[in-house]
Amino acid sequence: MVFAHDTEAALRSAVALVNTAVEPDTLTGVEDLDAWYDGHGYTGRRDGDAAELAEVRALRPALRELLVADRDRAAVLVNDLLADARALPRLVRHGDQDWHLHAIADDAPLTRRVAVETAMAVVDVVRTGESSRLSVCADDGCDGLVLDLSRNRSRRFCSTACANRNAVAAYRARRRSR
Repeated sequence: MVFAHDTEAALRSAVALVNTAVEPDTLTGVEDLDAWYDGHGYTGRRDGDAAELAEVRALRPALRELLVADRDRAAVLVNDLLADARALPRLVRHGDQDWHLHAIADDAPLTRRVAVETAMAVVDVVRTGESSRLSVCADDGCDGLVLDLSRNRSRRFCSTACANRNAVAAYRARRRSR
């Protein structure tokens, strides 16, 4: 494990959320937001309506900017996000999760909680100098984000589809050159 469990979980959920904006957009209905919320273990307030969906969709560009920023820019963005949300880190334990950090009240709107949890995760990324673990997909036609938590830092593609498409293209190129 590169980061603490809550940091990895927040980074995974933020990257997944940002990647829903890569064409075709896969966050178009409340049911899509429900699936993302449940799939990434979020807890706390859920309005479950179109307004919340619109707010979460609107958050994606800011999260993308934060996740691909260099360390200095990420530090500025993190500080601004945490100050705007009046974040107050505290240790909590719930469900089957041991002690971890929450920095905003459970009844805060989902978008604020996602933004703060992502900012808190990026704090660890910046402090440990691990910014290279976040990148843009190596597929020329894809803008998806990649979270590389592998030991050897070998992940280059945002999805199996992008990895397979590039492997097939490389194979065909090798066959043509023979």
